[in-house]
Amino acid sequence: MQSLIDHARTFHQKVGGREQAATPQDAVAPQAMFVTCSDAHVIPSLITGARPGELVELRTAGNVIPPYRLGRLTAEAATIEYAVNILGVQDVIICGHTRCGAVQGRVRSSTLRSAPTTRWWLLQTHRWREAPALTDEEAARAHLVAQLDKLRRYPRMARRLASGRLRLHGWFYEVETGVVSHYRPETGGFTPL
Repeated sequence: MQSLIDHARTFHQKVGGREQAATPQDAVAPQAMFVTCSDAHVIPSLITGARPGELVELRTAGNVIPPYRLGRLTAEAATIEYAVNILGVQDVIICGHTRCGAVQGRVRSSTLRSAPTTRWWLLQTHRWREAPALTDEEAARAHLVAQLDKLRRYPRMARRLASGRLRLHGWFYEVETGVVSHYRPETGGFTPL
């Protein structure tokens, strides 16, 4: 923890006024929204090379998007709505990854016995449609595709996707190698980005 505190204490010296130079008139115009797992190995700005202000980040256990339900309030839905409707983000990336503890916990329910809230969240927000995947990576990829499907069902997202004002991307990050693959809905497979 001390190294984190030390870095935070000197951070202002490292940015050297670059971020502070922004004026109130400067509009926030992020290039994309990046939805990913809260796993510490997945660092959106490192993966994309984004600078401050270029990404809206939404991080949840297992990069979970809750199903849309009228009248149901969730932090995820509010963050997505704000990024798309207010900030005008035109690209939304959902990024899954290898070695995802949340997905492994969903596949092997015994993994999350000591995390009942996380287990309940995953059970309530994700239903496996296909037979269980053979490997952890296959399960994580299937989970990513399910999250894309759920996001497409949000009414405003569906309208923007249909009109071409919004693009939805499914990325899969291999923690071990750093390789990022892109989901291809037309084939149902993943290819290197």
